[in-house]
Amino acid sequence: MPFHKTEFEGLMVFEPKVWGDDRGYFFESYNQKDFFASGINPVFVQDNQARSTYGVLRGLHYQVGAFAQSKLVRVFEGEVLDVVVDIREGSSTYGKSYSILLSAENKKQLFVPRGFAHGYVVLSPTAEFFYKCDNFYCKDCEGSLAWNDPSLNIDWKIDHKDAQLSEKDQINPIFGEHRKFF
Repeated sequence: MPFHKTEFEGLMVFEPKVWGDDRGYFFESYNQKDFFASGINPVFVQDNQARSTYGVLRGLHYQVGAFAQSKLVRVFEGEVLDVVVDIREGSSTYGKSYSILLSAENKKQLFVPRGFAHGYVVLSPTAEFFYKCDNFYCKDCEGSLAWNDPSLNIDWKIDHKDAQLSEKDQINPIFGEHRKFF
């Protein structure tokens, strides 16, 4: 199977089988039957896409309550470091982070279950990032964590002075002072 478990319950890396020849390549980026057989069974209701330049850091974001979201994330162009933080109180990995390099070249995808803060930083000159969500966005249900929280100690693979953040992401709370998942 093209699914690889991580130490975080429910967080899985999907590495599709790619068929290629001198004309190009083909792969299934999503097949509900295969995902369901692997225990990944959300019904996706919203697709999002973002184009960004080197150093753009988006995150760490999540939704709470009835609008919590699972995500299936991937990169169409370029390369990003994708990062999640487990915010599920009582989880054995609560407060720990996981990161993975996602790129157009490696075609890996990350399934992020509900209960994780999610973010990414662009490592290439530009990147096209895409993700599917199993719940709709709700502004009143937003939560976030500071990308540079020293207690999380995330290595974003860029110099901090190169990080380009939205105004909103510049004031995210640190872990422990964040909005609780449930």
